Amino acid sequence: MGKKDSSNRAIKVVCKNKKAFHDYHIESTYEAGMVLRGPEVKSLRAGKANLRDGYAQIDKKGELYLHNVHISFYTFATHNPNEPRRVRKLLLHKRELKKLVGKLREKGLALIPLKIYFIGNGKAKVELGLARGKKQYDKRASLKEQQSNRELQRVMRHKEVG
Repeated sequence: MGKKDSSNRAIKVVCKNKKAFHDYHIESTYEAGMVLRGPEVKSLRAGKANLRDGYAQIDKKGELYLHNVHISFYTFATHNPNEPRRVRKLLLHKRELKKLVGKLREKGLALIPLKIYFIGNGKAKVELGLARGKKQYDKRASLKEQQSNRELQRVMRHKEVG
């Protein structure tokens, strides 16, 4: 099926938010269930989702919601077409939510969706990252580090061959 994570479940990754790792320092990650409608699940299975501008927020009732995540229309849906950017409820344990509320009160922290995937029993999950925004010079430094690591790997590969 797909890769297996640490708890030995087969997972199928639908989409990743690569830009999040460029724009934010990810401090910790959380796995949350998603409340979806039927056509949305079919659309996710087809890989039609975009996490680029998404974020998660806790409302006044203490419930977690996912905002601005685009899940495209399912073309073969005959009824109940979904709104692509509708607000979706996320499911977490109470103690995890309470911990998040305390951490999100700190200045500069945000909950960003990192990836959406299906676990072995067919349930859609979203991985959220507790993130702190990077400054422009941090982005440049991490880009230089990636380039130097890539160059080092290239040199090492050529030494092994030659």
